[in-house]
Amino acid sequence: MKEAFKVQHFFSLPSQYKFRDLTIEELKNVNKTYPNFTFSMNTYTFKDGSQKDLLNFSGTVPVKYGNSYNIPICLWILDSHPFAPPICFLKPTVNMGISVGKHVDAHGRIYLPYLQNWSHPKSTVIGLIREMIAKFEEELPLYSLSSSDAARQSELLSYIAKITEGVDSKIGGGKNEGCINKITIAGAGELGIACVLAVAAKGTADKVVLLDLSEGAAKGGTMDLDIFALPNVEISKDFSASAGSKVVVLTVNSLGNAQTYLDVIQSNVDLFRGIIPAISHYCQNTVLLVASHPVEVMTYVSWKLSGFPKSRVIGVGANLDTERFRNILTNLLKAQVLAKDAWIVGEQGEDKVPAWTTSCFSPFRDLYRAMEVLKGKGQRSWSVGLSVADLTDSILKDKRKVHSVSTLAKGCCNINSEVFLSLPCVLGTNGMIEMVKLEEDPLVQEKLQSTAGSINDLQQQLKL
Repeated sequence: MKEAFKVQHFFSLPSQYKFRDLTIEELKNVNKTYPNFTFSMNTYTFKDGSQKDLLNFSGTVPVKYGNSYNIPICLWILDSHPFAPPICFLKPTVNMGISVGKHVDAHGRIYLPYLQNWSHPKSTVIGLIREMIAKFEEELPLYSLSSSDAARQSELLSYIAKITEGVDSKIGGGKNEGCINKITIAGAGELGIACVLAVAAKGTADKVVLLDLSEGAAKGGTMDLDIFALPNVEISKDFSASAGSKVVVLTVNSLGNAQTYLDVIQSNVDLFRGIIPAISHYCQNTVLLVASHPVEVMTYVSWKLSGFPKSRVIGVGANLDTERFRNILTNLLKAQVLAKDAWIVGEQGEDKVPAWTTSCFSPFRDLYRAMEVLKGKGQRSWSVGLSVADLTDSILKDKRKVHSVSTLAKGCCNINSEVFLSLPCVLGTNGMIEMVKLEEDPLVQEKLQSTAGSINDLQQQLKL
């Protein structure tokens, strides 16, 4: 779909835009400042293959880099604007080549701190374009092609014209990528800080980067980390600091004013839209470990937005609950044999279910008591941080240890939908190596199928 969208028709902005008045007002300001921009409605194709008709505008911005240049750009306005940042691309002509760098990938997608820290009402499209110009004046994003290269460039332009966000896993990546055991923690809330401290204490990583995605100066725990300067811990607001990470832990959660549970999750999805593509750009061979809530859904979202293979996108799942469950069986109920092959599987929260990987006798009374004790245990940030450190240790050291983590469950227990559930998996350098088969138990399978159905129904209502 392509439809001209003239300035005088701002008030015909499609009803799919949730905050039409705010969006219209901002578009008027953009048009006033940059009258050369042309507006239109086009079909945007997201990384997961889904499509949506979105407003976009294109034109040139003036950049001084020795000489003066007019850099062609295209900005796509999401229907949750201004609470979600635009998606930005260069729009080179056939005689222009893309200079892959800190803020631009090989497909012309633009990554800026302003986008990463987008927050209404402080953030505006005008402010975004100003930062874009400033960054382009530091590092020119385009160069002139020789005639022999122009034909090859036209192939790339035809790809960009499709406006997909898919990134070839062979493109980009720092030259030092993979040389050290580096972990990035995305999100500097209580959980993010707890993960940094636990991972640092574990001593597995040579370097830990904390991506502080909050607005303004460092606060609370982030400020304290900065003051006391832990060895091998770096705090940054720039996604490029994550480059070369072998594991990226996602701990961010939206703190918006959503009214319903679905609204809360959609807010997290909108947040991840601005995070996952940047992480995927700088860390193309990383393992994504999701700790954001709800873990199962946000692991699915991360998988879809990143384009990574399923093996390299996992959630913290029931790793913590499984270790607690085994500890209860062993130390409180003195059922060490029973604990050896015991797992908590399914979904985090009230719907978790105990299961075994080998056939064993499990007295109902012991099982009931163990589950009751387990339900009384809360999921504090520091305890989840310890679980994250345990999982990253297995990945970085290629331990091939079995953990109950959120993984794509399609094909398991007659589950036919693309949902992530916590199941026993062997973890190594490349993430999930293989899934360990559970002992066949009709009750467990029924519970997992029911949980998968509920999660899938919820996912179908989300806008990726």
